[in-house]
Amino acid sequence: MTSLVDHARRELELLGQTAEDPAYAQSIIAAIAAFASYGHSGGSAEIAIQQLNDLLNRRPLTPITSDPEDWIDRSIESGYPFWQNNRDSTAFSEDGGQTWWTLEERGLAKEKSA
Repeated sequence: MTSLVDHARRELELLGQTAEDPAYAQSIIAAIAAFASYGHSGGSAEIAIQQLNDLLNRRPLTPITSDPEDWIDRSIESGYPFWQNNRDSTAFSEDGGQTWWTLEERGLAKEKSA
């Protein structure tokens, strides 16, 4: 069985990414090498992959709260009382973070590409 790094290197080569942008391909390989260096088991790898996905997509790992430090006042830009969460940029509030809603809840989230 090949290592995860070898797998990534081969797949990026087959995709043409290594030839097209070697620095980009190397950055992906370096990230995979860092991930692989921990020696994850199947269970820990699954958890780590989900956490990495959330963090790379700038999503919080724990639920957002009404902590005032987590809310950015966007009232000047919007012209009315409006806050945005700095841990989840898709979460908004009209009362300083006491209550909030997300773009997904309002059906306004960008659709993921298939």
